[in-house]
Amino acid sequence: MKNLLRILFVMLLARPVVRLWLGVTVRHQERLPDSGPAIVIANHNSHLDILALYSLFPLGLIPRVRPAAAADYFLKNRWMAWFATNVVGIIPVVRGGMRRDPLADCREALHNGDILVLFPEGTRGEPEALSDIKSGIWYLLRDFPDIPVVPVYLHGLGRAMGRGQWLPVPFFVDIAIGRSLQHLDSKEAFCALIRDTLLQLKQKTLPAAPPQD
Repeated sequence: MKNLLRILFVMLLARPVVRLWLGVTVRHQERLPDSGPAIVIANHNSHLDILALYSLFPLGLIPRVRPAAAADYFLKNRWMAWFATNVVGIIPVVRGGMRRDPLADCREALHNGDILVLFPEGTRGEPEALSDIKSGIWYLLRDFPDIPVVPVYLHGLGRAMGRGQWLPVPFFVDIAIGRSLQHLDSKEAFCALIRDTLLQLKQKTLPAAPPQD
């Protein structure tokens, strides 16, 4: 039943909002993983980010795509918790928790062969600005050093529905998908690689500058 709910969620909400209401251009969609275990990382400016990423995958793969999201936000009441976990299919991550490994459920998803979606900034940032990259993904990949990590840059969603907005504003979205990244032994170097890669992908989503006279 959960798998059916998630497929219907993507088919009836995510795809219509992203493709019809907003409009989207995707560069190198073929670089997305078609099976797991794998990780997709993306910048984070809007709650629409998850819908946009879901809209890139075939419906049959949706039950295997698992976005990690903040437990303190999505589990703050019973109805939202049910919808977020059963329909959207998030993996709740407890930020700042010390009693158990906050990435334990993410590790379990990878062990199960899922495609994990992570926002390495850790929280939504300002529209079209990239925040510092958190080191959680580096710790996670120590157990899975050989799985693909596919970077994605989402441009426009922060303006379509940023912090404090509850209804999406029609704003065209550009998505650029990069080549898989390799895990590095240095935590600092790996976080820098993620940031540099996302910034490079950002440039591919920006309109070309007009020629100078």
